[in-house]
Amino acid sequence: MKKIALLFAGQGAQVVGMGRDLAEQFPTAAELFQKGDDVLGRSLSEIAWRGPLDALTRTSNCQPALFVHGLACWSVLRELAGNFPIGGAAGLSLGELTAHAAAGTFDFATGIKLVERRGEFMDEACAATSGAMAAMIGGAENDVRRLAADEDVDVANINAPGQIVISGERAKVEAAVGVAREYGVRRATMLNVAGAYHSRLMESAYEKLGAALQHVPVQPPRFPVISNVTGAEVRTPIEICRTLQDQVTGTVRWLDCMERLVELGCDFFVELGPGGVLSGLLRRTRKNADLISVSDAESIRKCAERIAAQN
Repeated sequence: MKKIALLFAGQGAQVVGMGRDLAEQFPTAAELFQKGDDVLGRSLSEIAWRGPLDALTRTSNCQPALFVHGLACWSVLRELAGNFPIGGAAGLSLGELTAHAAAGTFDFATGIKLVERRGEFMDEACAATSGAMAAMIGGAENDVRRLAADEDVDVANINAPGQIVISGERAKVEAAVGVAREYGVRRATMLNVAGAYHSRLMESAYEKLGAALQHVPVQPPRFPVISNVTGAEVRTPIEICRTLQDQVTGTVRWLDCMERLVELGCDFFVELGPGGVLSGLLRRTRKNADLISVSDAESIRKCAERIAAQN
């Protein structure tokens, strides 16, 4: 029997209409979207389902919308495939909080309020700084780290072999893009983002999230959740809160997270969220990985059939 790992999407995966067919076809999904609206006191589901895209893309909308959508996918998959065991879970940036909610680290209402505040804190940090991010494709990690140090920017994401993201002050990131070839980077591209996520420019968000996390009731997760910043399982409430705070300014070590799930024996990866980004990154890490990306009713039914066939 396959050992299943759950992967939860991060910011940037959002699409208008996400989760709408799930809510129409499955009462469990409809209830989650309604609960999200009730807890936040606004119609987040309306923005997720009907847009406009620029409203959905706003961090304070996008992060809670992806959180609800990921958990709606998870609840429907559980309903269709039964109570199958989970070998481990990870989520990219925002997705790490979705993974924790799926593992019971905190309940849905606590999680969505935390995610909304995290998004607001990040929006505020973006507005107060002039930050940017850029993808470095086809460079060795050590060379990209040298480039980042020389240009005084931060390494934001190590997503897969040869795919690293840098983050920092816009002028410095642009300068790094300009000289990237001299460091062996094949292609350097500015990213269309609101600011310098996972860099020291998020310091104000780091401080505010740390204060907010002190009031969050946290339980040990029911299955292993891998931290973005350590690439290892987090177990205790103190460790969970610290790593969720550190993640705001720290490097997302996604490649290490995938390797750790493989070390735990996971051999079937289920991506929950739109876009299939995480499946693409995993394919770059492990070409023959057994994976499936689920985001709507049809893909979740196919996934449930596969899981049921293995049990």
